[in-house]
Amino acid sequence: MKQLQLPAFEFTEKQKEFRQIVRSFLKEEKAKGSFETHADSWLSGYSSEFSKKLGQQGWIGITFPKKYGGQARSSIDRYIITEELLAIGAPVASHWFADRQTGPLLLKFGTDEQKDFFIPKIIKGECYFSIGLSEPNSGSDLASLKTSAKKVEGGWIVNGMKTWTSGAHHSHYMITLCRTTPQDPNKRHHGMSQLIVDLKSEGVSIRPIQYLTGDHHFNEVFLENVFVPDNRVVGKIGEGWAQGMTELAFERSGPERILSTFPLLEAAIALLKEKKDHLGLMEASKLVSRMWYLRNMSAGIAALLEEKKDVNLAAALVKDLGTNFEQHVAEVIRLLLPTLPDKRSTDEYTRLLTESILHGPGFTLRGGTTEIMRGIVAKGVVYA
Repeated sequence: MKQLQLPAFEFTEKQKEFRQIVRSFLKEEKAKGSFETHADSWLSGYSSEFSKKLGQQGWIGITFPKKYGGQARSSIDRYIITEELLAIGAPVASHWFADRQTGPLLLKFGTDEQKDFFIPKIIKGECYFSIGLSEPNSGSDLASLKTSAKKVEGGWIVNGMKTWTSGAHHSHYMITLCRTTPQDPNKRHHGMSQLIVDLKSEGVSIRPIQYLTGDHHFNEVFLENVFVPDNRVVGKIGEGWAQGMTELAFERSGPERILSTFPLLEAAIALLKEKKDHLGLMEASKLVSRMWYLRNMSAGIAALLEEKKDVNLAAALVKDLGTNFEQHVAEVIRLLLPTLPDKRSTDEYTRLLTESILHGPGFTLRGGTTEIMRGIVAKGVVYA
């Protein structure tokens, strides 16, 4: 049990200058037609070309060690890049998980061979990962997973199925949580391991789960007698659960849990100003105020990550509050500026509203449901 405290955080002048560099680059790229703004771009905006451009700027894996091609810069610098990418709705889904989770996972638990092979490719924006966690019939009870890996000469044979697997149709590899020993009812979190599955391997099949918009982001991944060599085991056999939980601090606390619908909010405010709709602007200002305190919480977690502190509890809180806020933005804006949803519309506001409404149900599911987040918070917080 512990009391939850987040530090107040302010960006330095040097960090503000770096933000302007990133912002200017993104504005120039958009003006050149490299991309168009989308809501929820970190999950739905796939562009390997744009990922490689960011890699050339050194803005993927910016916190990674220089020996692998990274810049060994701070978590705050990465936070700035992330905010600017999301605010402009840039297509970053291709490299997203590799940068946010897989790279840090491998740097902490991976072998030297794994680091030498994967990390430079991730930094260049050339190697993409998916996260194989969720399974059918497990719901939010991840400990009940059934995917298994059996030891054979030189490696492991994996059988099972993963669902809601983000970007598997674009990814090269999947970090797969599986059982390497039979489940013990009294120790449900024991006996799991993480394996790097090559998604081009024989026995891997990927089937799309489409959004209401028709977009394809989520997938079902079937694993039928898939061979994974020993050198693709991440960390220690049997410690996959603890390793996976380490990843979730990176997944749940970032600005992507707040800014998925920011492009819609920005477009709506511009329209309300144009219409001189003072009452509408008053309602929109409430959203901006709410976003601001959530952003400060998220930035505080980034500061704690920089200090290598445990942020699992705080991350769960930000994820809960932030994803509910993202949904609320779409609900408020559609009433302030009613329009007929049309994903194919050439009008940016209409398209952003459509994306925000139809993608919205997934905001509070991915990365852990609202109920799971509140359970984590309830168990961990002591009220003063």
